[in-house]
Amino acid sequence: MLSIIAAALLSVPAQQTASPVGRWEVKFTLLDSTEKHLVFTAQENGDGSFQLLDTAPDNKPVKDPKAAAWSLTNGNLSISGEVELPIGSCCRETGTLIFKSKFKSSDSLQGKLIFVTNTDEEESAYKYHSTVGTFSASRVK
Repeated sequence: MLSIIAAALLSVPAQQTASPVGRWEVKFTLLDSTEKHLVFTAQENGDGSFQLLDTAPDNKPVKDPKAAAWSLTNGNLSISGEVELPIGSCCRETGTLIFKSKFKSSDSLQGKLIFVTNTDEEESAYKYHSTVGTFSASRVK
């Protein structure tokens, strides 16, 4: 009887989750900000980088890629890295940009993000300034 159950279990195809490894064009918008763009390059073992395309002063590209990391757990993809972003029309802030998503397809992501700045904020329960937004990404082929 056990061999029949084992054979039945082995014949069921394992559900596969898409891999983030590769290059992704990302469009993101933080609350009260304009749409921004970056390329996320995901490598094996959770390593990666952000190439920020329009977040330097005057909406210019950032010269050097920024280190990023990713993890995939139970179909939930998390991507994060330290960046500097324009906040509103007057200021710039450094902090951690965090993307959270599930795969829409093997070549498409859509989800939410949070930017937690390095600025202390006494009124915040967590003592850091943060803002939220949404993003979409498509794999570069």
